[in-house]
Amino acid sequence: MQLGARLRSLRESKGITREKAGYTIRGSESKISRMELGRVGFKERDVTDLLLLYGVADQREHDRLLALTREANAPGWWQPYNDLLAQWFQMYLGLEEAASLMRTYEVQFVPGLLQTEAYARAVIMLGHGQADTTELTRRVELRMRRKQILDRPHKPRLWAVLDEAVLRRPIGGTAVLREQIAALIELCDHPGIRLQVLPFHKGGHAAAGGAFTILRFPLADIPDTVYIEQLTTAQYLDKREDVDRYSAAVAKLFIEAEHPDDTPAILRAALKDL
Repeated sequence: MQLGARLRSLRESKGITREKAGYTIRGSESKISRMELGRVGFKERDVTDLLLLYGVADQREHDRLLALTREANAPGWWQPYNDLLAQWFQMYLGLEEAASLMRTYEVQFVPGLLQTEAYARAVIMLGHGQADTTELTRRVELRMRRKQILDRPHKPRLWAVLDEAVLRRPIGGTAVLREQIAALIELCDHPGIRLQVLPFHKGGHAAAGGAFTILRFPLADIPDTVYIEQLTTAQYLDKREDVDRYSAAVAKLFIEAEHPDDTPAILRAALKDL
């Protein structure tokens, strides 16, 4: 995505159309569009040809972009689990890895990055109940590895709103849910996590359409992306009008939900009810 954004900036600064850029690399206008959005792999030959077209004479900039090309083509940490992952979810893992801020609303489950091992296993079994023990274990391992991004040096911030239903639905049984809620209480002290609960008594709200996540990235050239997971696929929205509507919805949720300072008490009350 960073490489694509830089290539787009270079192309636009020279007033070159996507059609002309595509012709230069023996491709199409749509290929250039996908490259600039970071949604297709990069060939060093193509990048070299584009840099020549865009007049990049600075050797250091040229070398930096080729190094970024090699980095962009490097396999993600999730490669050992590729046999378990649909392509549309591998894309999300890449976005999650690159994000600096994630704002999410969940109506049914605790967000994957905050799940305990037992809770994650119970959630995974809902969709993969026929899988053997080895596959289930690998799927749980994958989810636990995802959580590591919250504790890395340049960790993203996670701002999550949980519908109260998440705290009442005994995924995996009461004991599993109790352990999960206890873990959420501890996570309230995590410097990179902001957690809120939207209680039932608030009634209707801005995100009545269901769960979603908005990812923001470090570079201003890269637009926010809205991720909406479905049963067999996912939607990725990055058009300005779509992102603006979801951003407005999540901003209202942050206001309508209980204040983050009240979250530990709400979680303890839910734990007591269980």
